[in-house]
Amino acid sequence: MHGEISWQVELSIEPEQLGAFRLLTSQMIQSTRLEQGVLVYERFLSEDHGKVFVYERYSDSEAAIAHLHVFREKFGKAFSRLAQRDRFLVFGRPNQQLRQILSGFGAEFLSPMGGFSAATTA
Repeated sequence: MHGEISWQVELSIEPEQLGAFRLLTSQMIQSTRLEQGVLVYERFLSEDHGKVFVYERYSDSEAAIAHLHVFREKFGKAFSRLAQRDRFLVFGRPNQQLRQILSGFGAEFLSPMGGFSAATTA
């Protein structure tokens, strides 16, 4: 893992807000593609369309912090109107600054205990 940080977030979306949230998600994906250090940025929708699951992985705490600054500046207000965070799990060892930022989202922090990640090549 060597400094990588990832998180999984469970969001509740009201049915009437799903269309607007899909549009916002598309805009967020386009913006995030341009950021350095973003390794994975994915969204998953539950079968009943009431929950969105977020999975993000960053090369290090600095990349995650940079992303969160862009997120807050460009998308924070709209995101807050459309989604409610139900659970926020952080994997890895975030630095103090990132830990403080994520604590503001109600994050739970999980430290590595063992395992491996297989490298993928395109």
